[in-house]
Amino acid sequence: MTAAPVPAWLQPLAEAVTGVEARQLSRFLPPADGTGRPSAVLMLLSSEAGTPDAADVLVLQRAAGLRSHAGQVAFPGGAADPEDGGATATALREAREEVGLEPATVEVVAELPALFLPPSGFVVTPVLGYWRQPHPVGVVDAGEVAAVARVPIAELADPAHRFTVRHPSGFVGPGFQASGLFIWGFTAGLLDRLLRLAGWEQPWDRADVRPVQL
Repeated sequence: MTAAPVPAWLQPLAEAVTGVEARQLSRFLPPADGTGRPSAVLMLLSSEAGTPDAADVLVLQRAAGLRSHAGQVAFPGGAADPEDGGATATALREAREEVGLEPATVEVVAELPALFLPPSGFVVTPVLGYWRQPHPVGVVDAGEVAAVARVPIAELADPAHRFTVRHPSGFVGPGFQASGLFIWGFTAGLLDRLLRLAGWEQPWDRADVRPVQL
């Protein structure tokens, strides 16, 4: 990857994640005993107009037949391979395998603190990236991915698209209805923190509680 400066519209977020702590991103922290399977996800932002109002984030919808997190909206990513050499390499490799992303078009902004995904036992490192040269992406393997979307940040920040979700297990957290996708769980939690850290969050009705769409 060729180094490139972070654009002005993304600088507030880039500065905000410097020194951010895991507890500021999630209440689910990696086990103290070091257990958990290492993995990474790519939080990839782009703005072809060069403004936050025109920015979007790349997500995918997992295939319905998967054993874990079936049908859920997620960032590209997955389990680390021994030869990856780090979270950034894992996130970029997985994004290429899942949606056809060309790593050379991405400028990595930061690796965020590792978090824990209790249902699957993954220790997940979110990798924040700037998509310098957006290009067409899509489903590579229909057995793993059902759909790929670039969701507008303005749509996620719109209070009309935000609510609180409640899962039958008792889990309660932020949710979004955007670009035809119901976003909840780990992904929605990171998007919620991203909007807040970047200063893009708008007041929304946290008392609007909706059941998770399973």
